[in-house]
Amino acid sequence: ETPETIAALCTGEGFAPSPLTDEEKERLSSASLDGAPDHVRGNFPEWLAGSFAAVFGDAAVAEGEALATRAPLDLRVNTLKATRDKALAALAHLNAAPTVLSPIGLRLASSPDGRNPSLAGEPAYAKGLVEIQDEGSQLAAMLCAARPGEQVLDLCAGGGGKSLALAATMENHGQIYATDRDSARLAGIYPRLEKAATRNIQLRPPRHGKDVLADLEGRCDLVLVDAPCTGTGTWRRNPDAKWRMRPGALEQRNKEQDELIATATRFVKAGGRLIYVTCSILREENENRLARFLESHDDFAPIGAVELAAAAGLPELACFASRHGPGLRFTPATAGTDGFFVGGLRRV
Repeated sequence: ETPETIAALCTGEGFAPSPLTDEEKERLSSASLDGAPDHVRGNFPEWLAGSFAAVFGDAAVAEGEALATRAPLDLRVNTLKATRDKALAALAHLNAAPTVLSPIGLRLASSPDGRNPSLAGEPAYAKGLVEIQDEGSQLAAMLCAARPGEQVLDLCAGGGGKSLALAATMENHGQIYATDRDSARLAGIYPRLEKAATRNIQLRPPRHGKDVLADLEGRCDLVLVDAPCTGTGTWRRNPDAKWRMRPGALEQRNKEQDELIATATRFVKAGGRLIYVTCSILREENENRLARFLESHDDFAPIGAVELAAAAGLPELACFASRHGPGLRFTPATAGTDGFFVGGLRRV
């Protein structure tokens, strides 16, 4: 915000602050953060300063600033129903434009006041030609390189966004088994399945005392672990989340992530792939988790960023390779997407 826009909000009307005095306006115009600590200049919690420095080095402030900007509205074209050109034409009145990195993405321009357009009444959305999905999430699904005919397990399916993307990539051939530890999180996927015209997603909600995935042991070509995380990569969409987050949450998430990776290995067949995804930008939740797993599992090997990108048909994404271990990291500052990490392991 500029000094002018801040001053304009201070009208004294209703619950608005009183108009700024001349002294306040002067201080607002001349204030500088030069010399302030990185966490102040980058607008992130002080207790995460070490984590930001560990992953971004001298770019920590710029990365934090980018995470404080407004997020655009991105859409994934459902290729089971439409081409990107068809979706672009249908949403031309909303100034839809192709995304830079995802070949099946659209980005809608915000209004002058920063608000994203509503899709509730748009036929293209109502009929399932497009789904709301950040470009980074689209790339994460594409980097799974799911192929028609494969057996795929989405272990943390939640609302089904990545399962739906995988189904389109697989052209409805093969089988996707979607499950989640929390059955309530799967509720949102049911209406989306029909709207998207998917036919190869089988839901496996948890059942108390029953192993609902027993028949998949050692059978899956691909197991996707879209792990619960701190969500640091989504701060643009949830700006208050950074201030509500506490150190204990990171430790708890790390424990859950380790457990999920270990669980996923049960279902990966020889030569199969385990793809690990988070919407966190922290090393503690990404490279460190894979490194810890590999220390005690010599039956898995990391898949390099170049190989992951090439398998997805997007070799240009290799430029987002992590400097801290196998995997790719997308951030608002480097990719214009939400923050995502994608790492791959192969059973040898």
